[in-house]
Order: sequence, then C-alpha cells, then structure tokens
Amino acid sequence: MAKKPKTSTQRHLPIKEIRDGVIILKNGEARTILMVSAVNFNLKSRQEQDALLNSYGNFLNGLSFPIQVVTQSRTLDLDKYLKELEVVASKQTNPLLQTQTKEYLGFVRELIGVANIMSKTFYVVIPYSTAPVNLSFFARLFGKSSSAATKSGFENIKTQLAERTGLVSNGLAALGLSNVQLNTQEIIELFYSTYNPETSRRQKLFSVSNVDISFIQKIQEE
Repeated sequence: MAKKPKTSTQRHLPIKEIRDGVIILKNGEARTILMVSAVNFNLKSRQEQDALLNSYGNFLNGLSFPIQVVTQSRTLDLDKYLKELEVVASKQTNPLLQTQTKEYLGFVRELIGVANIMSKTFYVVIPYSTAPVNLSFFARLFGKSSSAATKSGFENIKTQLAERTGLVSNGLAALGLSNVQLNTQEIIELFYSTYNPETSRRQKLFSVSNVDISFIQKIQEE
C-alpha cells in the first residue's frame, strides 16, 4: 500500500500571507497583533482592582469592533541567555567572579533539566473585515466572511487596521498595559514557534521582511 504524503499542519491555517505586519487571511480579511504586558492583579488593593475592572469594561464597551485576547504559555527559551553567560565567564579576568559565573551557569542548566520554566505572553488580535456590519460577532471574529483583501486594496486595509490598532493600543496603555505591535518577522516567529515548539528551539528563523505563509509550511515538511 502506498504511503500517504505528509500533510503539514500549517496547510489548514486560514493565513494566506503576512506583509508589513499585517496578516492576510485566505478569505481576504486581515489581522494585526499587539503583544501586551501584564499587571499583577492580586497585589492590588480592592479599590484598585475595582477601578481597573471598570476601566477595562469601559475600554471594551468603547470599541466598535471585536478583539481577541490570547494567552500563550510556553517553556522559557534560555539558550541565548546561557550562551551570553558562557561568553561572560570566558572573558572574566577575576578568578573568583569567573568561578561564580560558571557555578551560576551550571545551576541554571541543572534547574532547566529538572523543571519546566514557563513564561506567559499576552496578545491582542485586531481584525478588519469588509463584511457587512450585521454579521454576527463570532462570524466577524473568526473570519466567516467572503470578502477579499485584494478587492478593497491592501493599502486601504492597512490604513483601517492602523487606526484600529492605534485605538486599542492607546486604550491598553491607559490601563497601564504596555504594548507593541508585532512586525512581519515577529508574527512569523510567533506562528513558527507555536506550531513547531521543539523545532523552533533548534532551528532559528532568518530575518525576513515579507514572507509568505508557505515558508512555514516548507520548514514543517522538511
């Protein structure tokens, strides 16, 4: 019996391409992504918690479009940090400091070996669709539209998304949440590491400025 060809998981993603920090879906809709900092809600007083919740509610109610909040937990990648420590230890002229640096390096490596050090990252996804506004919330959020980005023009969609992204960014900043919009390179790395967690630790992506989603598919198939 002939073997079935391997099918990349990414072939089932709704993404067509990623350009200028904008994700273009196969149905023509578009998305931008903000990476957002966190606040320690439990350390705040009851009054501060209530004020933050009210402000967050007002922020959401002030939006005329849906947003998606995503929390991602992953094993913390300390490879780069460990390599930097190795360089510091090798260049250390003070024998005592060199020994302490090497001992700390060994401690971190041992800690990684016995425990999974997790990190949480928060993202806000901002959509843009040329679909009629009477579509349901979930239809607009998850791309149940037949509109295509090429019909309205990429530059128009990019402009509309920039306005929405700026509005959300300012609203989050007013809540004390620092945020930054992901560029093309960062978006591709996000999807690459999400769908290829083990491979992404061994094989880093090169710098890109405009890479089609097929690049991620190609890596997955190799």
